Amino acid sequence: MHRRLIAPGALAAASLLLAIPASAAEASPGAPGIGDPYYPYYGNGGYDVSHYDLRLTYRPSTDELSGTATISARTTQSLNRFNLDFLLDVSEVRVNGNAARFATSGEHELEITPKSPLAKDTPVTVVVRYSGVPSTKSAYGFTTWHRTPDGAIAADEPEAAWWWFPSNDHPSDKATYDVSVAVPDGTQALSNGTLQSTSSQRGWTRYNWRQNKPQATYLTTLALGRFDVTTATSDGGVPVLNAYSKDLGDNDGAARASVERTGEIVDWLSGYLGPYPFSSAGGYVPNTTTGYALETQTRVYYSPKQFAGGSNTSVVVHELAHQWYGDDVSIAGWKDIWLNEGFARYAQWLWSEHEGEGTAQELADYTYASHPADDPFWTVAPGDPGPDNQFAAAVYDRGALAVQALRNAVGDETFFAILKGWPKSHAYGNASVGDFRAYAEGVAGRSLKALFDTWLYDTVRPAQPAVASARGTAPVRPASWTKIQATNDVHGG
Repeated sequence: MHRRLIAPGALAAASLLLAIPASAAEASPGAPGIGDPYYPYYGNGGYDVSHYDLRLTYRPSTDELSGTATISARTTQSLNRFNLDFLLDVSEVRVNGNAARFATSGEHELEITPKSPLAKDTPVTVVVRYSGVPSTKSAYGFTTWHRTPDGAIAADEPEAAWWWFPSNDHPSDKATYDVSVAVPDGTQALSNGTLQSTSSQRGWTRYNWRQNKPQATYLTTLALGRFDVTTATSDGGVPVLNAYSKDLGDNDGAARASVERTGEIVDWLSGYLGPYPFSSAGGYVPNTTTGYALETQTRVYYSPKQFAGGSNTSVVVHELAHQWYGDDVSIAGWKDIWLNEGFARYAQWLWSEHEGEGTAQELADYTYASHPADDPFWTVAPGDPGPDNQFAAAVYDRGALAVQALRNAVGDETFFAILKGWPKSHAYGNASVGDFRAYAEGVAGRSLKALFDTWLYDTVRPAQPAVASARGTAPVRPASWTKIQATNDVHGG
């Protein structure tokens, strides 16, 4: 028999291992991506955020942004390292009060190593101090931080947060927000939710905004500049705050004629989609050169180009419909984008009907007839379009055709019950196209697989249009068609 000798140092090390909790001994790094196949490195694994507290200072003359982000989260695995998505320069990171090591990797990853491993299913507080010039940062060859003559705005999809706050940047990890921003007197800071307070001291004014309902990171916006702000309350009791850059020029009148109808449109949409889900509504129009609009939660971003041809309430309807379909109920993954865009487009069709400019059925007929069988339009599957076609016209128009097909298949009473019931059934959460189909089947009392396959997944033109009855003549172009089509690229450049 041979006795194995253990050196004193090795014995001490073995004793130390025995003293480490099993969860810590099993700790591993969180994944650098949350698992979305469209964007493998967006979001992160290992934790779930519940709240972001952002306390910032911005200098519009130099585009310098500095501040502290305090992130409240809970671990979903035992972690010895985890990532945040971020681009600015970090000076300090603390985890649960202790200094943590940090490094950058990849295009937009901030890797954090806490002093001690974090056990699974425990609360964690992360503090990140940072500064930088967002307009000098890029990832994957682009930026979503947009300079204006008097400041800047952060509003883009599917990413925008990296340029101004560290985050778990994926719509499946929603959180509440406190956004506090100090700017020189005369400059304003706008964000989501409600303005809690303002205070001025030594030439600076601090704006404190709060979003008290869960919000996806890409729906979190920041606008810095000189604005004319209007406030009102809709007939339905929803507070409305809109803002317009003071240098919009010729687009100013049309922008106001459109966005100032926000309260009216919110109340109208509530009749179809259920009670408005947030504490405030509104939009802002900064002096940017981008061409898109975005449904940033409670405070929609509109490019002035949306109003270059005159007023356009249709784009306002589209973005406000997203407050239910996309913001209240957010997508589980980016392949589920039809749940956002198909229904926002369909809301425009309902608004056309309301305005006497063409019924939803007439718009469906004309859309179908506008795309012959060999049109590449039909090769895009709205139910899973792929990252290159995520915002293709087919996701909007064929997506709305799918909604009309559902309406024709189940009848108006059941359809409008589905339309209104869905946001309530998944309020403030996330859902997939499969979840919606299951919900619709539950309300309709029958399988809808063939319909969903035909309109959302097949890559050929359906044999029959989404109509209640065949028509013998070519459909006439509805009066609303041009303005609706002008919003086909609301998320494009």
